[in-house]
Amino acid sequence: MRFWFATPLWQRVIAALVLGILVGYLWGPGAEAIKWIGDLFIAAIKMLVVPLIFFSLVSGVASIGDLRKLGAVGGRAVLLFVITGQIAVWLGLGLGTLFQPGAGLDTSTIDVGEVPQSNFTGWTDMIVATVPASPVQVMADGAVLPLIVFSLLIGIGILMAKDEGTPVARVFDSGSVVMQKVTAIVMELTPFGVFALIAWVTGTLGIPALLALGQVVALNYLGCFLMIGLVYVAMLKFLARVPVVAFFRGMVDALAVSFSTASSSATLPVTLRCLERNIGVGRSVSSFTASLGATINMDGTAMYLGLATLFGAQIFGIELGFSDYIIIAVTATLGSIGAAGIPGTGLIMMTLVMGSVGVPLETIAFVAGADRIMDMMRTTTNVTSDATIATTVAAMTGALDREELVSADDV
Repeated sequence: MRFWFATPLWQRVIAALVLGILVGYLWGPGAEAIKWIGDLFIAAIKMLVVPLIFFSLVSGVASIGDLRKLGAVGGRAVLLFVITGQIAVWLGLGLGTLFQPGAGLDTSTIDVGEVPQSNFTGWTDMIVATVPASPVQVMADGAVLPLIVFSLLIGIGILMAKDEGTPVARVFDSGSVVMQKVTAIVMELTPFGVFALIAWVTGTLGIPALLALGQVVALNYLGCFLMIGLVYVAMLKFLARVPVVAFFRGMVDALAVSFSTASSSATLPVTLRCLERNIGVGRSVSSFTASLGATINMDGTAMYLGLATLFGAQIFGIELGFSDYIIIAVTATLGSIGAAGIPGTGLIMMTLVMGSVGVPLETIAFVAGADRIMDMMRTTTNVTSDATIATTVAAMTGALDREELVSADDV
């Protein structure tokens, strides 16, 4: 038992992935006998969605501290968070549409459970449905968009209440921390869930399923590299006007920690140190922008949610129209905002995005095994985005000490 918990979770997950593939290959269709373990894991993930989004979003908005901060610094930061998030999710949808990783995979032998149905038949229905008639009923039904709208309104209300809202903000801060701990407990089930699910998928569908999963992993990394190499580099070069090579050299410690831990929250202290000491971002801008970004800015996660949802639609033959793409873009961006900065929350947010457009949640069985491998790169993308936006906002507001920005030869 001591050896089990002494081994890092990601190593246990990778071992479970390899063992599950081997067992599924040897056992064949009989591996369905252990699928219930994977179903239990997915049920535990679904259990977390509503409380995690509710507490994380309210806490994230309330952490702004003062509506006046949504001015020169906060307004620019939030705008860039939204813009890069939308670019990321549409990039994921574009890669999924272009390369079709789930096309041609025969899933007719899989007994798909109840497929979530989209409640939106038109634009007016979607707009009206975003206002919850009953917040309690919305939480009971797991309705995504009205839950997010209600959470955002609660957060804004706390800010408007100022000192009188502080006790309520502390409740949501504590609730957010508690839900992160509960999520960590559920994530301990990941090796068992991954083992059962990948064994079932391999035994039922064989090698083609693994090849399709390999394509998703490759597209996940490609999307992240495109975000970093094109979008963030362009922002640094044309908006912040800083030396790109020097920036990445100055942030290398934070990027290394983010890749190894797959946690934006765990990387935050290193991110702040790199921004202030190596890049020259003023403390007032770095502490606000990077801290808020670690909570609500998850470009890598948004890109992955779009890609994974499209992958699920392809393997199960679900036809998605442009209006569905819009819904995916909105829910993936908002879902990534509600994702806690800890490993594994991408799987949790996946349930809400897929449910919004009627994609079977069995898709999780295909991607869960390799989620940690993809999560490492997604987190690196998230941290790079936080640092890029902090630097850009500092440059726009005159809070960037360019003399502090280390040269490429100094690091």
